Amino acid sequence: IDRYTIDGKYSQVMLSARELNPGQLQPSAQTWVNQKLVFTHGLGVTLSPVNKFTSEGLPQLLVKDLPPQSSVENLKIDRPQIYFGEGPQDYVITDTATEEFDYAKGDANVYTTYKGKGGVEIGGFFRKLLFAFRFGDVKLLLTGDISPESKILFYRDLDVRLKRIAPFITLDADPYIVISEGKLKWIQDAYTTADSFPYSTYVRVSDFKQINYIRNSVKIVMDAYDGRPLFFISDPSDPIINAYANIFPDLFYDLKQLPSDLKQHLRYPEELFKIQSRMYGTYHMKDANVFYNKEDMWAIPNEVYGEGSEVVMDPYYIIMTLPGESKEEFILMTPFTPQNKDNMIGWLAARSDGDRYGKLVVYKFPKERLIYGPMQIEARIDQDASISEQLTLWDQRGSTVIRGNLLVIPVDHSILYVEPLYLIAEKTQLPELKRVIVSDGSTVVMERDLDVALGRIFKADAIKTAAGEELTDEEKEAITETVKAGIEFDKDLVAQAIQYHRDIGESMKQGDWAGIGKNYDNLGLVLERLQEE
Repeated sequence: IDRYTIDGKYSQVMLSARELNPGQLQPSAQTWVNQKLVFTHGLGVTLSPVNKFTSEGLPQLLVKDLPPQSSVENLKIDRPQIYFGEGPQDYVITDTATEEFDYAKGDANVYTTYKGKGGVEIGGFFRKLLFAFRFGDVKLLLTGDISPESKILFYRDLDVRLKRIAPFITLDADPYIVISEGKLKWIQDAYTTADSFPYSTYVRVSDFKQINYIRNSVKIVMDAYDGRPLFFISDPSDPIINAYANIFPDLFYDLKQLPSDLKQHLRYPEELFKIQSRMYGTYHMKDANVFYNKEDMWAIPNEVYGEGSEVVMDPYYIIMTLPGESKEEFILMTPFTPQNKDNMIGWLAARSDGDRYGKLVVYKFPKERLIYGPMQIEARIDQDASISEQLTLWDQRGSTVIRGNLLVIPVDHSILYVEPLYLIAEKTQLPELKRVIVSDGSTVVMERDLDVALGRIFKADAIKTAAGEELTDEEKEAITETVKAGIEFDKDLVAQAIQYHRDIGESMKQGDWAGIGKNYDNLGLVLERLQEE
């Protein structure tokens, strides 16, 4: 998950690197030449907005195909080859007598040769002998495709490569790839940790490790083509990273030296945020007696996910305007519920944009006000007759319904809940977005896309007559059908039209022909204005 400016609009997107795993070649094609000399790299990324899908329920790709093609100018990729990445990476040899496969084009293949600065030259026979011993591969000595100028690329796995360089820092589990000035770069968050910080609570981060000190002190940027990593100190107040910087002065750079194009893609790390959220659930209590008795403990809520399993909610990235702010920003957020209860009590957000990067903000709801929590909304979804009927119908047809993550989104002074529904056909095993469920706490709707669902929530329920009266069910349904058709309208004009329509009915009951004529004329004028819009 990341954000880019697309056609002048700040947009949240999903990216996925197209890495290559030669181990998935057909068994007959898994030769030494193919695995070490031919299939050496991945190619490009796919990118799609988080809120746009095709009519078939598939992502609407802005970057797609091989070689990658972009429909947006600032997302074009000039050097798409990925030699260093996340996937399982064995050593490969480049600049050999055998060309490297790049991509298929029609009935033929397009080949390339690595021209990057990464890798180590094979050199003469003695160096080749050492490499053969190092990798336990006698074929390095026997092949005639390798020349002294050939390069061997190893430690190509991002995690392994960075740990070999800086084993004293802890890497975040979720590196992400970005498009920057036509090139592909990996961004990796890294932490300094300790387990002996005085008067601090321990947190278990694995089966074998617990810590009581953590700082996101380093941002690492690694080129996906040549594998060169750059370590930037993101928290200069951390004494541990300062000590390492004094020991290795040539390894670390000031974050100010990071190019501005890459700074725009820095994001608050999820692992650190999870730890902080867990701690805040206890340490938000400021009264000593309340804290001592643990009277106001908060918890991370559960949600229904996948094929109906109840799981703990993960924090999620989203672009939104925080309360009291005037500009959208990219944040990481999580809701809170009181411990052992399902209603929502507050939410915590970490900011990622510009000078506000790293700042945490918390919003608390009044305890006397009931705000539905995620599991309460999940229960309302399950209890909705039309939604339940549709889910049952899909299941009976042999398809699998997958419930996506429930997003809790603050909007002004209210909360909006959004949950996507995916369908996996028995034959294709390809998930397709089929419906989006939206709720404002009082109403639950399910539609084919988010815009229509939001239209039903906000437009039909918000419109009253010009006299301020509630609409009838028939009038609401008419507006809902208009929204479904994708027709935009002025809410005030619609309210006037409905009022004049009602006045015509009243005039007819009273036999007031003059009133009928007057209201018909007024209704005609309003309809003309609506038609002009």
